Amino acid sequence: MATLGLIFSNIHDKEIFEVTQNRTIASAPIGGRYRLIDFTLSNMVNNNITNIGVVTKYNYQSLMDHIGSGKEWDLARKNGGLVILPPYGVSLDLYNSRLEALKSIISFIRYAKAEYVVLADCYQVCNIDFKPIFQQHFETKADITCVYRETDINIDDYSPVVMMEVDENKMVVKMDIQKSFVGHANVSTDTWIIKKDLLQSLVTQAIERNQHSFNRDILKENLGNLKICGYKFNGYFGNISSLQSYYKVNMDLLNNCIRDELFYQPGRAIYTRVRDSAPTKYGDHAKIKDSLIADGCIIDGTVENSVLFRGVQISQGAVVKKSILMQNTIIREGISVNRVIADKFVSIAHTKSIGGQNGELIYIKKDGVL
Repeated sequence: MATLGLIFSNIHDKEIFEVTQNRTIASAPIGGRYRLIDFTLSNMVNNNITNIGVVTKYNYQSLMDHIGSGKEWDLARKNGGLVILPPYGVSLDLYNSRLEALKSIISFIRYAKAEYVVLADCYQVCNIDFKPIFQQHFETKADITCVYRETDINIDDYSPVVMMEVDENKMVVKMDIQKSFVGHANVSTDTWIIKKDLLQSLVTQAIERNQHSFNRDILKENLGNLKICGYKFNGYFGNISSLQSYYKVNMDLLNNCIRDELFYQPGRAIYTRVRDSAPTKYGDHAKIKDSLIADGCIIDGTVENSVLFRGVQISQGAVVKKSILMQNTIIREGISVNRVIADKFVSIAHTKSIGGQNGELIYIKKDGVL
């Protein structure tokens, strides 16, 4: 069964936070050596979806550098494979919604040799098996299958919040879209399965009617016209939409159970671009506890409950706790760091102690010197 995968690299404009100021959320670093798009790309590839378009909008230079030709995901192919879809397609106007993004790539969709389309976003950290989703899609004879999760919504989650009620036959009987919501609900993961011809038809009709929202104008408005079903995802789902949620998901990866679920599923590995770095070097004074440390680091200080990316240097006498240090960050001798998120190429050499107070986080932008 030929399937086209469409990945939206940064569809949520108003969810820009410090880490995504100068990069698309799809290329936001996560877990010491990965980027967020690695999870969505790997989920598709692990389910034999090898024709994938990545829909971009802006700040996608680092994304292109990361995914390249797609060879790490076995997507460097003559037929199908990985395609970067720039923001300007059939129009010179920059799109402002998922529906407009689909309109801009309608030609790519039309000529794709696929019967079905899987649409997904990049703000999610999860390991999804699409096989049972497709199985339910066929068994229920659904027109559209929406993947959702039952969860508690907090103020840091994406808005608007897309909530749905699903009956005993898996049918979505009600959909509610709210700009802000706090509480327990069935929430869309922004992942859908739909026939390619139906998607084309719905997008074309919606644009002709000057409609803009995929959730509101295509899904919600067609609950009575189409058979829209829901598939409940019960696994770990890291929802990144703010600096606080970005920090939380990275800290979640220190949990063995969560890490095993994400990275050690038989036949469902999470792939990323391979960098040929030397192994991490641990000095005589290194003390490491409950941390993720990538290759290429030099550690001669104390690291606790932290995530360190490639090339990080922790000097003797330096203490790093509950922090995220991105690529090539340097912490000099005697410096104490706590609850800090340091972007790439940060150097902390002059400030003896830096840390968030009362649960707050300190973010240091790329190339920062303190």
